[in-house]
Amino acid sequence: LAAGSCLLLLILPSLVTASHSPPGCKIRITSKGLDLVKQEGLRFVEQELQNITVSDLHGNEGQFQYNISQVKVTDLQLAFSDLNFQPQQHLVFNINNASISLRFRRQLLYWFFYDIGSINASADGVHIYTVLQLAKDEAGRLKISNMTCNASIARMHAGFSGTLRKVYEFLSTFIVTGMRFLLSQQICPSLEHASLVLLNSLLDTVPVRNYVDEHIGIDYSLLRDPSISTDTLDLDFKGMFFPRVREDQELENHAVEPVIKETERMVYVAFSEYFFDSAMHSYFQAGVLTIELQGEKVPKDLEVLLRATFFGTIFMLSPSVDAPLRLALQVSAPPRCTIKPSGTSVSVSAFLNISLVPPDRPPVQLSSMAMETKLSAKVFLQEKALRVQLDLRRFRIFSKQSALESLALFSLQAPLKTLLQLTIMPIINERTKKGVQIPLPEGMDFTREVVTNHAGFLTVGADLHFSKGLREVIEKYRPVPTVAAYSSSQPAEPSLDPSSL
Repeated sequence: LAAGSCLLLLILPSLVTASHSPPGCKIRITSKGLDLVKQEGLRFVEQELQNITVSDLHGNEGQFQYNISQVKVTDLQLAFSDLNFQPQQHLVFNINNASISLRFRRQLLYWFFYDIGSINASADGVHIYTVLQLAKDEAGRLKISNMTCNASIARMHAGFSGTLRKVYEFLSTFIVTGMRFLLSQQICPSLEHASLVLLNSLLDTVPVRNYVDEHIGIDYSLLRDPSISTDTLDLDFKGMFFPRVREDQELENHAVEPVIKETERMVYVAFSEYFFDSAMHSYFQAGVLTIELQGEKVPKDLEVLLRATFFGTIFMLSPSVDAPLRLALQVSAPPRCTIKPSGTSVSVSAFLNISLVPPDRPPVQLSSMAMETKLSAKVFLQEKALRVQLDLRRFRIFSKQSALESLALFSLQAPLKTLLQLTIMPIINERTKKGVQIPLPEGMDFTREVVTNHAGFLTVGADLHFSKGLREVIEKYRPVPTVAAYSSSQPAEPSLDPSSL
């Protein structure tokens, strides 16, 4: 029994670690960001409530018969509203003391008197309390998984006019009570459709697993349900790149987990060393971390130096050998990223093979040397793309063949470093110029970005703005209703067109 208990104690920490995989990318939305979302969301709610459809109201009281139809919302006043975080996974949207103005068509029959016209009504003291539950779906995407809603109307008034105004005032109790009930019953279903269908279609625009370029892709799936406190909403993303030739490849994350403590900006995005390491590992697996220069692409000064000094000393070759040079640079292992408070750097180990390529003859390898370089990386955010600008900081070459050759390589340090800076680095930076998209919904962008380095990760703090309204994006991606399913569930109405009889 004691041995079994010890074994359990040894296994338990590994189980806890496995159940909490560290994120490669983490996003925090603060209360300031939620305030901006509330402003845009309130406009969206107003638009949804204006489209409420209220059923016709009809009945009779003694000799009076009435019919209320064509109810339309003409105005809304939702001045007192709040959108708040509620631990552990909820957002609370609360509207107090709102008013809704209506206009509808009236028809009244009293004995032989028949009256028709319109009525203006106002619903005051409208209270709507909505709780949205956020969760990770099966695809790893953030979704609104559930919604609870309560709506009530404190008072409703209707203004009557016309020859039978006194009659309408007598019936106003029945009409207003019925209209208040019908209207309050339509508020929550309208908001439920707006949340579970329309807003979820907006969340579908967040990239989860997509291709970055022709070589690699990125997995932004959520690792777990969002974590919500009273002031923040934190999202843990996998943040792992993968080679397109091996899309099911998993790279284990041993990096430091990003920790976001700041709350001054609307949003913070954190990236661990794993995020960048997986990108470079994927490019390495895709076989694209190799560059070849031959003939005229080799800088002339470097070619003259190689022929006159290097080859003549080490290989006893004549500088007048008339054959093009070929320089093949190949990374020998996946580069590694190191993030410190002082800056971000990338360590690269590579082979440089130098060959002569005589016409119509096999290449003659002259030398194969090892290279160790350290690149400084400037990470910045532009719109919604994370971009990296690399610069050569340290460079060292040595021979894999002999100490004598390593000694002769000292004269090549400077020209080869210049070759890398002027020829190779622009090619690499051109590849990183496009960057990779940050997982935000369409229509939402960053402003006033600032990058801060920490030990093992970096954070990008920014504010948000809506380049497109919620309605514009939702209309673009609105789910298309299934016509067949709708028609099969609705009985066919008889046609009143005489031509069809």
